[in-house]
Amino acid sequence: MSSSAPISDLRVNTSNRQILSIALPISFSIFIPQINFVTNNVFLGGLGEESLAAAGITGVFYLIFAVIGFGLNNGLQALISRRAGQNRVSEIGKLFIQGVYISLAFAALGILITYLLAPYILGLALKSDVLTAKCVDFLYIRIWGLPFLYIYQMRNALLVGTNQSKYLIWGTMAETIANIVLDYGLIYGKLGLPEIGFNGAAIASIIAEFLGMFVVFSVIEWKGISKQLGLYRDLKFNADETRLVLVQSSPLIFQYAISIISWEFFYVLVEHHGERALAISNTMRNIFGIFGVFTWAFAATANTMVSNIIGQGMQERVEALIVSIVKLSMSFSLILCIMLNVFPQAFLALYGQGDQFIADAIPVLRIVSLALVIMSFANVWLNSVTGTGNTRINLMIEVVAICFYSLYVFVVLEVYQLPITYGWMSEWLYWGIMFTLSYMYIRSGRWKGKVI
Repeated sequence: MSSSAPISDLRVNTSNRQILSIALPISFSIFIPQINFVTNNVFLGGLGEESLAAAGITGVFYLIFAVIGFGLNNGLQALISRRAGQNRVSEIGKLFIQGVYISLAFAALGILITYLLAPYILGLALKSDVLTAKCVDFLYIRIWGLPFLYIYQMRNALLVGTNQSKYLIWGTMAETIANIVLDYGLIYGKLGLPEIGFNGAAIASIIAEFLGMFVVFSVIEWKGISKQLGLYRDLKFNADETRLVLVQSSPLIFQYAISIISWEFFYVLVEHHGERALAISNTMRNIFGIFGVFTWAFAATANTMVSNIIGQGMQERVEALIVSIVKLSMSFSLILCIMLNVFPQAFLALYGQGDQFIADAIPVLRIVSLALVIMSFANVWLNSVTGTGNTRINLMIEVVAICFYSLYVFVVLEVYQLPITYGWMSEWLYWGIMFTLSYMYIRSGRWKGKVI
């Protein structure tokens, strides 16, 4: 076992090198699961356009629960980062364990809700009974991966919050390799595995999530991180620590849940335009996942570094730090945006849906590529608000943005029945509002003095 000497100092500085040392491993750890997700859709695309469309609906439904864990992750990460900045290392383990307990309770609730409400919700929302039945059967399997996913997200908060993001890649590598191999085997009946078809992707994902969780905790043990941070020193339930994690995380949970529910609303409206429109929109979600990895990584970096710097008592350096992160985030995003617009056919051809599908999807892709650039700076400012500790402001910003977003997509797609190209312009509106309100809050200085 590696050395388990106590960690003496987890405080960060504001240099570009420090930013990149945190952000790049995070981006890699996000990128690998997105490759996993795209591979899922490529394999399912081989089953036909209906399966690709169903993957879009089930993917967003599962994402609603996944982002609940993401909200808990971000709130816990801000708390751990604040303790690291204050050099109160002994308190990190207690926060982490309470986060695990909370996540398991949420996972149980998510499974129960899916079994009780998914048939009813999808039955009301979708016009096709065949598509509804296919989605429900898939979700009854897929939802059992939620406990593994949530615990996996808690270790993200731990490693990013303690500036050890380089260890993220081990779990994500294990998960992705397992998922690709099992997808191929279980969907098509290859490698000596049974041919399950569409539901094979659900089973593959669950096994892969378990392996990812297992590997990363093995790495934490191997590197001695659990002893260094006292992760298992106090395993009993702590009401005060639990309350603190929930107070910090609950606005973020509501924020992300509202965001993804609105995206499910968008997908339901798109489904009314036919399977082709839904399949194209599912590929656009893939693009957000693949080409947004650097944006999400720099956003997570902003959360942890802002909280850490405030913990060190250097509030006056926060805005300069955010600007530095924004410049790096936008640089990566602009390069990827140019690649998308120069070689759109190369990416869209992966789905094997034919030339007409590609021709119909390219105008939407160009809209989405610009949305990625707007997101690259808006998301950094938004996650900086999270880092200040005032997560209720995050929720308020989300509510305002979602109201305008939902009204726009309803009018454009349902009332006027315009092509989905115009519907995807809603991303410009959404991220524009998120940036404006987050920027105004940080510039106001009202976050200074917030204690968490």
